[in-house]
Order: sequence, then C-alpha cells, then structure tokens
Amino acid sequence: MPKALLFDMDGVIVDSNPLHREAWVRFNALHGLETTEAMQQRMYGKRNDEIVRDFFGGALSAEEVFARGAAKEAIYRDMVGPLLPGALVPGVREFLQRHRDLPMGCATNAERANVEIVLRLGGIAEFFRVVVDGHQVSRPKPFPDIYLRAAELLGAAAEDCLVFEDSYAGVEAGLAAGMPVVALRTTHREFHGVALMVDNFLAPELEEFVTSFLAVK
Repeated sequence: MPKALLFDMDGVIVDSNPLHREAWVRFNALHGLETTEAMQQRMYGKRNDEIVRDFFGGALSAEEVFARGAAKEAIYRDMVGPLLPGALVPGVREFLQRHRDLPMGCATNAERANVEIVLRLGGIAEFFRVVVDGHQVSRPKPFPDIYLRAAELLGAAAEDCLVFEDSYAGVEAGLAAGMPVVALRTTHREFHGVALMVDNFLAPELEEFVTSFLAVK
C-alpha cells in the first residue's frame, strides 16, 4: 500500500488565520456581537456549525446555524481571493511539486467553497487526488473521521499517512487516526505528541523527516 501525505488547509496550505479572525469580527459585528480574543482562540480548527453555536448560543435552528456560517465564509472568500497565491504558506507549493508522485489529499473542517477557491486560485489543485471537507463526515476534527476517510479514498493505511496540521483539534484528529503528525507553527507554537514541529515548508529538517518517513517499509 502506498505512503500518502494529508494536509489540513487553513494554517497549513494557506496562511488564512488572520483573515478568518477579521471575517468573524466583521460578521459578528453585524449581529451586535463583540468578538473577544478568547472566542478567536476557540475558533481554530473547528467546523463552522460548532463555532456559530459557540458564539451565538444553542437556540439557533440548524438552518440558521448553516446560514450564519455560510455568510461569514462569504466574507472570508472575498478577502482571501485577491491575496492568492501570495497567501500560501511559504514553501508549500514547492513541497507539493517535489512530492507530486505521492498520493496527496486535503482533509479540512473548512467549507467546500473555501477549499475550492484556495486550491484553484492558489494554483495547487492539481496536486490533490482527494479532498475531504468538514461536511463529508458526521464528526469533524478533533475526531479522526476526516483523516480516515481521506486515507480510505487514497487507498492508504492509516499508519502510512503523514498528516500536516496547525491546530490542536487537527493534531488530535491525526493522532486519533493513528497517523504521524507534522505540526506547523502558524497558529500555535507548541504541540504535544507530534513527530516534528516546523515554522513552514521551507524548514530543511522537514524534507529530511519526510524522506525518512517514506523509507520505512
């Protein structure tokens, strides 16, 4: 069975966390809600329905939750589109190019429309054989479902998949799936249980680690 590389999107492929923060500030303000730093910290790595219920309480219907999440993401896409491909995490395109012969997948809690605009305008859609978004599984990260589904679609065993993550929820999901995890310090500085921590894809130790991972039978 092949070795495979699985990538989260926000904070791993695209440096989008500052934009998501600003989009939530703008959207929440439309509803008279002040966005605190504590709210922003809880947002990282979560699926939109979880974030909306956290910010606005549990009284909203499922339809209202979906509509609010979609409206916030529309704000985000208007912001990120003009910045691509410049907003990609440093070195990610070159890293994908070097390993293009490997099965690679994007596995993210993000909305499908967000994934499509980032991969398309970022000029990197060709590298990903599968994309699994947060609405294709019943349980989002930190549950392992997204990564297990991506591995299944690629025909790879869980232990043969290397995960790239930036959030605590994402790292937890990768580890729960039985996969080694490389953590990028784009969102948090320290992680527990990961195989490697790097600032971005330009880190020389990253290529050495990936080479070692691929060499293990």
